Amino acid sequence: MSISALRNQSSLDKLLAQVQKDETPTTDKKSYVDERLWKPQVDKAGNGYAVIRFLPASKDEEMPWVRVWNHAFQGPTGQWYIENSLTTINQKDPVSEYNTQLWNSGVESDKEIARKQKRKLQYYSNIYVVSDSVNPSNQGKVFLFRYGKKIFDKLSEAMQPAFEDETPINPFDLWEGANFKLKIRKVDGYWNYDKSEFDKPSKLNDNDDEMEKIWNTQYSLKDFTAPSNFKSYDELKTRLDAVLTGSVTTGKSAAQMVEEDSTDFKPTFKSEPAPEIASTSEEDDDAMNYFEKLANE
Repeated sequence: MSISALRNQSSLDKLLAQVQKDETPTTDKKSYVDERLWKPQVDKAGNGYAVIRFLPASKDEEMPWVRVWNHAFQGPTGQWYIENSLTTINQKDPVSEYNTQLWNSGVESDKEIARKQKRKLQYYSNIYVVSDSVNPSNQGKVFLFRYGKKIFDKLSEAMQPAFEDETPINPFDLWEGANFKLKIRKVDGYWNYDKSEFDKPSKLNDNDDEMEKIWNTQYSLKDFTAPSNFKSYDELKTRLDAVLTGSVTTGKSAAQMVEEDSTDFKPTFKSEPAPEIASTSEEDDDAMNYFEKLANE
């Protein structure tokens, strides 16, 4: 696809359709630092500032973002479970099954465990770093950016503003998009992005050839949701057993562990999936930063 074709195919309606799909209720752990990922930096007070530009879909890809669900929690053994969830690719996941069983036990303490082990949602997009005063060497480069629901809500609001005097923009457009001023504050111990905002719409660069070079250096997002890059159900089940009990069991579903521990309990209500437990995106973002640090140690 040429840069001119990209310009002609830019469709806010198509992005809005995907936003609505993603907002309808319904990473693989690494032992190294992924140099493709850009992370904002904060000072000792917890404040941070940078300017980035969200980039359009990469070549041969339809959407400029992907969603990845993950689980990150510490079990009673003291071990950590930090894994991507198979629900990302619409497959059964042992932790989700286990949480459903906990939730349906009718025991409040079980529900609290399910809350602590809930899925967390992360988004990935390509970005162009316009300004990064802490790390100026990042400026003018393309990175992957991992972000949570709070920032995705900002993107969604830009595409479908709530007030009639506001003009919708496609924040991923090279010509008619807008720079995103990322402003971070620490509120109640967590990163807060409420002050972040889009600048006025503008071209990323006045030279189309330069924009084509930027576009050509973008990373593919397909790998984040490629089934081959997810651990199998059995592998995740083995890890879950180790985190929960310190041992490995085979031939059992993740949910059976709860049943074995509560043989006297006979639920009389319909079994339902554990609901998505609300939490602030600031908590999730901070948690994933912490869990990633643990995973790298």
